[in-house]
Amino acid sequence: MFSLSRETLGLVLGTIGVVIFGVTLPMTRIAVMSLDPWFVTTGRAALAGLIAVVVLMATRKTIPRGSEFWALLLGSVCTIIGFPGFTGFAMRLVPASHGGVVLGILPLAVAMFAALTSGERPSRGFWISALIGAALVVGFSLRDGGGSFGEGDVLLVGSVISASIGYTAFARLTKTRPGWEVISWAVVIGLPVTIPVAIWTSPIDLHAVPLAHWGAFLYLGLMSQYIGFFFWNTGLAMGGQARVSQTQLLQTFVTLGCAAVINGEQVDLLTWVFAVAVVGVVLVGRRTRIVVIAKA
Repeated sequence: MFSLSRETLGLVLGTIGVVIFGVTLPMTRIAVMSLDPWFVTTGRAALAGLIAVVVLMATRKTIPRGSEFWALLLGSVCTIIGFPGFTGFAMRLVPASHGGVVLGILPLAVAMFAALTSGERPSRGFWISALIGAALVVGFSLRDGGGSFGEGDVLLVGSVISASIGYTAFARLTKTRPGWEVISWAVVIGLPVTIPVAIWTSPIDLHAVPLAHWGAFLYLGLMSQYIGFFFWNTGLAMGGQARVSQTQLLQTFVTLGCAAVINGEQVDLLTWVFAVAVVGVVLVGRRTRIVVIAKA
């Protein structure tokens, strides 16, 4: 009977999460066209949090305490406020395709945080492949921006840092709790902040917001902020942070494709040449050795 190894299954789950996250920037760009970025940020988290309350109550999960709570709080701040907040404002300044390229450096950032905090020590080959992949996407971003970084790029770099810290915190928690439970508690913890801010920044006339913009908002709340993490957190735990994080190089090109289809942005041939090159780097990275140093 056909079966997948734990590492391979982790890569598959992580890739599904990447595809879900890859649609985030195009949807965010649509949502912030008529909705306040702060409303999009806190509203999507509040929506996910309210659903998570029902899920956690139905499954009767124990409330995290001690070090688990603080790790969840850190991950919550970084992934439900930091990342969507930075990207929300950035999407008012740059196209979704541009943002997708800048976020291509995220796998390298996640791997670096993993190496520093979880005991994973990527081999030299892994670092070379990660650096080449990051160089490819950063080089493309510079070309797209005329050789310089603007305010939108700075905001996107902030989102990369926030996501890296949050993903690392969540990955550690998934060693003792399933990924769906981790993100559930994270969005629930944020409710005392996200609900009031979402109400405060909500549009005065709800009917004035186009239905398509509300649809994008719902995607962000249900998929980007909640369901996507079910796959991503579990994938990181099963396949290893450094290795599975490499699949996020693909997120750039999922975003580019969606930006072309959903947002009507033009994506030239050179973009797809970069896509092929980065996919090749990902395949090489999968075959490199990850050394896990046991902690005393």
